[in-house]
Parts: sequence; C-alpha cells; structure tokens
Amino acid sequence: MASQDKLILYTNHRCPWAHRAHIALEELKVPFEEVIIDLDKPRTPEYLKVNPRGLVPALSYNGEIIIESGIVAQFLADAYPSHLVPASNAPGGALRRAKIALFVDAYSSKVNTPLFGLYRATSDEEINAIVEKAVTGLVSEVEPLLADASPFFGGSDKLTLAEVLTGSFVIRLKGLTKAEIYPKTLWSQIEEKAPNFVKWLEAVSAHPSVTSIYDEEAIIAGTKARIAKLRAAN
Repeated sequence: MASQDKLILYTNHRCPWAHRAHIALEELKVPFEEVIIDLDKPRTPEYLKVNPRGLVPALSYNGEIIIESGIVAQFLADAYPSHLVPASNAPGGALRRAKIALFVDAYSSKVNTPLFGLYRATSDEEINAIVEKAVTGLVSEVEPLLADASPFFGGSDKLTLAEVLTGSFVIRLKGLTKAEIYPKTLWSQIEEKAPNFVKWLEAVSAHPSVTSIYDEEAIIAGTKARIAKLRAAN
C-alpha cells in the first residue's frame, strides 16, 4: 500500500479488542492518527457516524471505515504484507492462515470467553466451574497448537497474526491473575497442565508491540470497577 495512506484509529487503550489494532500497527510500523473514545460515556453523535455500533476499534483507511477488531487486524496484515501472515496464494500460505485462524478460535472460544464468566460469578462453586472449563479448553485445544512455538506461534521468532489477535487477552490474563482478580487456582493449574502455553504467554506478554499501550494499573482498576457493576446488577 502507498506510503501516503491516511489511517485514523478510533480506540481506547483499556479495551483489549482495540489493543489488537495497536499490536498490528506497532508491528507493521504504519503511521496513524489516534482518536481516543471515552467508553465510560455515551458515544457522541460524531462517533456514531463513524461506527454506528459505538464500539472500538474503528479504522478510517483513506476515508473508508473498517470496524470489528479481528477484521481491522486482518485488513492491516493484508494491506501491509509482512512477517505477520503470508499471502493466501504464497507457498503454504493458505495452510498457515488456516492454522492461525484455528488457534485464535480455540483460544477465544475455549479459554477467553469462559473466563469472562468470572466477572459475574459470586460463589466458589461458580468460580471453580469456570476455572475448570477454561483450563480444560486450554489443555485440550490450545496447548497442543503451541508445541512448536519458538517462541511465537508456529515456530516463528517474530510476532504473527496469532499473537496480534490474542496478545491483548493473554497479557490481561497474566496481569489480572497477578492482581488476584482471577483466582490463584487458575494460574496454578495453567502452570501445571499447560507448559507450552505458559512459555508462549511469557514471550508474548513481554513483547514491545504488546506492551506499547498496556497500562496494567488502569486495566486492573477498570476491571475491578466493571466486576463490581456487573455483580451489583445481578
């Protein structure tokens, strides 16, 4: 793509979905303008014209609006060819892309989505059931896919699209567990049963492209406030 492309990213640094776009842009070294959207207030009419769903991220690419974090990240990886993912018509490219897609789906559906249940859980029974479900999904579906991580997905020594699409969530998994927002039993079971994942997570969560906008104190404070609000609503 042309060097004069104009990119505007509508974002919020506390949002893990918007964080995906930041990781991609940091890896690609593509210049962009940033517009921060306050997620604690109703969306302005101006932003709803950009994204009627009111969510972040939204990307303006030469005036064309692209929404939904996975689509934004995939577009950036396709628009600016790099180490993140091969072209589908490159030798082995289609298979590599399918493997990345499977990994992202496995982590998102079998681990990340169940963990969101911890935000509403109030009893030990509920918490233990959620931890068991997430760890089971991690061990059975994610751990085997990281057997050849070196240190990143598929034996890569550089970040891939797999890390772009999961890095914002795994760094939060580490931070929220350290802050004991997630139960200690979650991390102890992960360490015991998923060594490939732990090694990979440590590499991902220390990478500059993943840490570039990550403010752990703000994330922890925001998560605590969100949990309190959800539990009060219950």
